[in-house]
Amino acid sequence: MEIRTIRTEGLGDSTHVLVHEGVAAVVDPQLDFDRFTRIVEETGAVPRFVLETHVHNDYLSGGRAMARALGAELVFPAGAAPVFRHRPAFHHEDLDAGPFLIRPLHTPGHTPEHTSYLVIIEDRPAAVFSGGSLLVGSAGRSDLLGEERAESLARLQHGSVTRLAALPEEVGLYPTHGAGSFCTVARAGSDTSTIGEERRTNPVLAHEDEEGFVAAHLSGLVPYPTYYTRMAPANLAGREPPAGYDAKELTIEALAGLADAVLVDARPRTRFAEGHLPGALSIELKRDFGVWAAWVLPADATLVLVLDPEQSAEEARRQLARVGMDRLAGVLRWDESAGAAAVSYRTVDVEQFADAVAAGVQVLDTRSPAEWEEGVIASSILAYAPEVARSTPEDIDPGREVWVACGSGYRASIAASYLERRGIEPVVLDHGGVSRVLRDLSDRGATEWCATPSNGGTE
Repeated sequence: MEIRTIRTEGLGDSTHVLVHEGVAAVVDPQLDFDRFTRIVEETGAVPRFVLETHVHNDYLSGGRAMARALGAELVFPAGAAPVFRHRPAFHHEDLDAGPFLIRPLHTPGHTPEHTSYLVIIEDRPAAVFSGGSLLVGSAGRSDLLGEERAESLARLQHGSVTRLAALPEEVGLYPTHGAGSFCTVARAGSDTSTIGEERRTNPVLAHEDEEGFVAAHLSGLVPYPTYYTRMAPANLAGREPPAGYDAKELTIEALAGLADAVLVDARPRTRFAEGHLPGALSIELKRDFGVWAAWVLPADATLVLVLDPEQSAEEARRQLARVGMDRLAGVLRWDESAGAAAVSYRTVDVEQFADAVAAGVQVLDTRSPAEWEEGVIASSILAYAPEVARSTPEDIDPGREVWVACGSGYRASIAASYLERRGIEPVVLDHGGVSRVLRDLSDRGATEWCATPSNGGTE
């Protein structure tokens, strides 16, 4: 048995390709499934099943289109009931792949219909594809369908992870969600593990009873992207992938005919600060570009991407497609003609930011609430970057500069571009974060500027 695990880094998710004795199965592919089709074709195996563990909230699935392209059978949890044709997976009703069996295990908790798939070879359990149930060092969160259902799903999740942990210790564990995913209750570990390793090390399996599990499972959860509410309905309806991932090249003159389009500048954020088109929004093209774009931009927005000549339009389009942002008017490559119309704002380093804090500037901390608990700058305004994208915090004085920071500069750049678009002048801490500023202030003895949300800062 060979299992190839392919990470989609920006989502924090994995797709798995199982091959055994010339037969293949694919688990939880994203919309741009051609990446996984190539792997199946390279093995020379006959594709038998494309398996979905649950109705995904964090990305658009490519399962339906991939099964059709490969001539494989699409398998969905029986409780999902999508509108398109599929084979429903019922608990303990084995799927015969020839040289191996796949046994569906109903494991609700991350979602109600969630199903894991146990691979059985010669009557022995060999691997389990656990989707968003038992993860490496964590478990799938239970609040994505709303707070009113979170406790009920958390109790179901306790039973599911407990049952999975009762499998033989040598069984390989292959979850979908992992490090970097907003679908985990705590920071997940590596991509794969074994049941035995999780019994020894996974904190979600260390609780004495269900009550302890539920309390921990529902505490300290980080905000998840608002676009998640759009993914499950789209996945139940079935979304077709784009015909390709190329993009029309635009000139600066062509923008005059695209007045309603949103300019998304995906160049490195330092380059954006040095010069960008008026009204452009900064979302740097990194591995989580698509997640942040879908989080802070209107769902129905027509986009124009601004890229440097060497940046990949295909990569940007793939990331956008995975999260349903498929209205792209084209790509503008940054050149002298674009630079002639540019505006800019200042960026500073940690020392300069600390100097300004000590001088009493207006500070906006765009980190997440969990990060604020680690310490904040006294009197800073606390507003997570997606909230700034929606509206300007009430405590901001628009007549003064706003010194914007996060943990690295990425989210601060997003927030700063929104502020600038509203006529507020930002100054951005780049290549550093609030924690480093606090250390700098502490080293100077200026501890009066170091606080916690309970005695400094406003939400």
